[in-house]
Amino acid sequence: MLIQPVTPATAAQWHREGSAVFIDVREPAEFSSRHIKGALLKPVGNISVEDLPRTNKKIVLYCQKGVRGQTACTKVTSGEDDITVFNLTGGIAAWQADDLLETGEASILPLDRQVQITIGAGVLLSSLAAYFFHPAYVGIAGFFGAGLLFAGVSGTCGLAVLLAKMPWNQKIGQGAKH
Repeated sequence: MLIQPVTPATAAQWHREGSAVFIDVREPAEFSSRHIKGALLKPVGNISVEDLPRTNKKIVLYCQKGVRGQTACTKVTSGEDDITVFNLTGGIAAWQADDLLETGEASILPLDRQVQITIGAGVLLSSLAAYFFHPAYVGIAGFFGAGLLFAGVSGTCGLAVLLAKMPWNQKIGQGAKH
């Protein structure tokens, strides 16, 4: 197994040369909103080594900022000795080659921002409820803090998994290649 980082500039060159296959590991709505031209969609929660194309081209996995891409790379190479995959450093957020992006009609917040908004709102509202109504509401803020701690230590965010299953993050529009 071999996982290598690849810079957006190098990946863009590979794209122009046609020497790489790009796999987007974000959720369908994120993909529909914006993705690299010709990319395949295989959300990180469902991707497996069987989803990788059998090709002599380089295989580049990417997400919004690189974290889910790294998770997907680890997932598909686990137990495989002869597979090399590349994780796009910084994800699509770092991709500067706008002429290589397809933008859909859908506009959806990236999953990481949805997580940040949900946690921020939960902590703020529970803190206000603890101040104005009853101190026990501080437990909700503690719950969110424990979730962040677990996500940081394990690399797995339960809230992101839950939000990914929400209707607004499911396939919308056209263009998702499976």
